Amino acid sequence: MSVLYIAHRMPWPPDRGDKIRSYHMLRWMAERAPVHVAAFVDQLDDWKYAEALEAVTASTILEPRTVPMWKAGLRALAGGRPVSLAAFDSPSMKRRIARLVKRERIETIYVFSSQMAQYVPKRFSGRVVMDFVDVDSAKFERYGAEGSGPMAWINRREARLLADYERTVAQRADASLFVSAAEAALFRRRSGAERVIAVGNGIDLDRFDPDAADVAPLTDRPTGPLIVFTGQMDYRPNIEAVESFTAAVMPQLRAQFPHVAFAIVGRAPSPEVKALAKHDGVIVTGEVPDTRSWLAAADLVVAPLRIARGVQNKVLEAMAMGRPVLASAAAFEGIDADAGTHLEVAKTAAEEEELAAALLADPARRAAMGRAARAHVERRYRWDTQLAPLGELLGLSEARAVEAAA
Repeated sequence: MSVLYIAHRMPWPPDRGDKIRSYHMLRWMAERAPVHVAAFVDQLDDWKYAEALEAVTASTILEPRTVPMWKAGLRALAGGRPVSLAAFDSPSMKRRIARLVKRERIETIYVFSSQMAQYVPKRFSGRVVMDFVDVDSAKFERYGAEGSGPMAWINRREARLLADYERTVAQRADASLFVSAAEAALFRRRSGAERVIAVGNGIDLDRFDPDAADVAPLTDRPTGPLIVFTGQMDYRPNIEAVESFTAAVMPQLRAQFPHVAFAIVGRAPSPEVKALAKHDGVIVTGEVPDTRSWLAAADLVVAPLRIARGVQNKVLEAMAMGRPVLASAAAFEGIDADAGTHLEVAKTAAEEEELAAALLADPARRAAMGRAARAHVERRYRWDTQLAPLGELLGLSEARAVEAAA
């Protein structure tokens, strides 16, 4: 019995939100059955991890994704397709996957991210599990509603076409997975699909551990209170989050805590993010060797996202590191935790400023919240616990797992 794992981005290493989920999904499956992987590589540095990926898979198909978004957009407009599909369209990938399915004993195809459903061979008669992760069409609806001009039109078009495509894919799939119960419920309402299941994200509790010996101290830590945001900094929701926090919250915090610093930690900062470094107290690090060093040094970790889908790994990682977290309502939506005990949740920028100031002024409460957060993720967010439903969904029984291990 073999599984074909199709992903829009090489599921190795787990260094950004979607890859954290895809990496742990793959590791879980590979412990229970032979897994063939077909994926795109969009970061040149990721090629160096191909050997590590091949060590845990039965075979790999990797292709560089080099089509610029403007060209994908033109192709999508000409073909009446969502840009999301055109951006990941590759005839050679289709041919290679078709040959692999014919050659190997593939019983199950697991698809990570909706744009990759186009690679499931039309005549494939086995099990198909579609991991949408989030409802992408809802994100583009939000962009279209809040924007203006040509981009708003493009986003509304993308939302409409992608929603139609998501419904079609769900009809074909034996099960449609989402990262949270809220996303699963939203998709049921929008699509009418029935086989919709929430399979949440977990956290690597050995790596994200405040007592881990391999966490290097932050040598250049600011002298005052330190607020930290982590994330991929060319991703629109992250960009908007740090812009909002810098403009709406930091001036008031600086008035109360003159030496407070806000560190924006993450690779590929956009020009808009880099420009925030001109503000007093704002630090833009770019890519760092280990985000855990910044998390361990933080007095407060914030996730002030205005648009958020599913479970925010950045929130779980900070909680696992025993740090007090202040999340927006959007960032909190997919997190199973108690606001006020395991983290704080703000509905508005004014509440963010109020709650952040209260936490910065109360070291004892910060410490207690951090301890409660760590204990909660230990109980609730272990990867094996989160991924347990996959066995039945993918047809990987315990007997097969033992056989694969042998």
